[in-house]
Amino acid sequence: MTSTSTDAYVPTRFMAEGSHYDKRKADYAVAFIQALKHTKGRWAGKPFELLDWQERIVRDLFGTIKPDGYRQFTTAYVEIPKKQGKSELAAAIALLLTCADGEERAEVYGCAADRQQASIVFEVAADMVRLCPPLARRVKILASQKRIVYTPTNSFYQVLSAEAYSKHGFNISGVVFDELHTQPNRALFDVMTKGSGDARTQPLYFLITTAGTNTASVCFEQHQKARDILDGKKSDPTFYPVIYGAEPEDDWLDEAVWRKANPSLDITVPIDKVRAAAHSAQLNPAEENAFRQLRLNQWVKQSIRWMPMHLWDKGNAPIDLASLEGRVCYAGLDLASTTDITALVLVFPPRDETEPYVVVPHFWIPEDNIELRVNRDHVPYDQWEREGLLHTTEGNVVHYAAIEAFIEELGTRYDIREIAYDRWGAVQMSQNLDALGFTVVPFGQGFKDMSPPSKELMKLALEGRIQHGGNKVLAWMVDNIHIRTDPAGNIKPDKQKSTEKIDGVVALIMALDRAIRNGNAEPAHSVYDERGLLVL
Repeated sequence: MTSTSTDAYVPTRFMAEGSHYDKRKADYAVAFIQALKHTKGRWAGKPFELLDWQERIVRDLFGTIKPDGYRQFTTAYVEIPKKQGKSELAAAIALLLTCADGEERAEVYGCAADRQQASIVFEVAADMVRLCPPLARRVKILASQKRIVYTPTNSFYQVLSAEAYSKHGFNISGVVFDELHTQPNRALFDVMTKGSGDARTQPLYFLITTAGTNTASVCFEQHQKARDILDGKKSDPTFYPVIYGAEPEDDWLDEAVWRKANPSLDITVPIDKVRAAAHSAQLNPAEENAFRQLRLNQWVKQSIRWMPMHLWDKGNAPIDLASLEGRVCYAGLDLASTTDITALVLVFPPRDETEPYVVVPHFWIPEDNIELRVNRDHVPYDQWEREGLLHTTEGNVVHYAAIEAFIEELGTRYDIREIAYDRWGAVQMSQNLDALGFTVVPFGQGFKDMSPPSKELMKLALEGRIQHGGNKVLAWMVDNIHIRTDPAGNIKPDKQKSTEKIDGVVALIMALDRAIRNGNAEPAHSVYDERGLLVL
């Protein structure tokens, strides 16, 4: 393992006006870390010689100094694929902050989603202490408490997890957040980073993670901030961004892309292992997203990829609603709980082979909950309402009567042949709609009923035969979809696994099924009868 020559080091481009590079301080930090030893695998017991990318981070963080003599950067966001030496770097920095940062009674915390995850960096740090006699003589390792104490300054490094932590009394000099993307919520992050280090001269919040899947998470928030700073869209002199990963448009099978995303490739992780993982992902599409996330550090929505958004976007052409007046259509109704999103999707079957299936969605949420939802979910419901993409009903619950009246009005404009609904969720409304003269059809949510139209939806999207006008709410839901597969290869949207709302897609699949079966003709006719089940 070779480290960067100090002669080759160029100070960070994020150095603020008035700040300078202090080589002595940077050398000190590098020397401390390189006095430690590796603890795992074939490197165990060998000196911790920093790799180029690791040394650059250490020199940037500990050598970029403000006019007042303190460090410029208080937050470092380092996003990098797995097996690059992430935990070792995090442990070394935790020890540096605890034992060698010149802080009396320093409080350094190692944070993770659960105690097991938080223990990973701690165990590496404890082993590093044991393998370094000068440090071992000055350090107490309290294994049961997951605490390391540096006795000369009475400083400590303490493990915390999102499962159990105290909200009071922190006087933080350093925090190492390992795998930030696994945090179940933002509670621990906010406690550790909002004001807890105000009494310290130069606290350091070191966030290190692989890309995640939840774009409403605190990790994605930090990722976006780092990306904006890297792209020159935002400026924050206290925030240090590092992202190693592939771009969305990059070819995930290109080995040059792998090298760009993995700075330790062929050092900490053999390229043969990456090749084997890529080959496996090629044979099994369900593994593709895991490969992209863990090996190429790409943010992917779900662990099983279903609808690639570039396929969905083929249907973005605007829809002339006036031209649909009087046309045959089929509706799908996903009536969520009274406080949730209710979706009604109309599907207009093509009148000839040149036409697409036209999709017109409608969504409702309670008016009083919008602000709460925006803050909680980080989803722009308020903006969508202003754009007319989302209807609201008065109060804090969805008023079904308002939806029934809306559907009744739609029935005067379009020839709604059937309304398909989830038999478990909308019994009363189905009766009311039946009384208004609509044909209502119960629709099972199991594999038998959902699989054929789900596969058909993918096929039509692939062919560019779904026109949805680029509706933002529906696109968001499509991007949220997680698919469950049974042993026979049948598929259906998985509401439990889909971390965000998919109601509109469920309604679309139900409506599409009825449109395919019945089309514009009377009596009803089904493409499934002719072709059998599609297997994609």
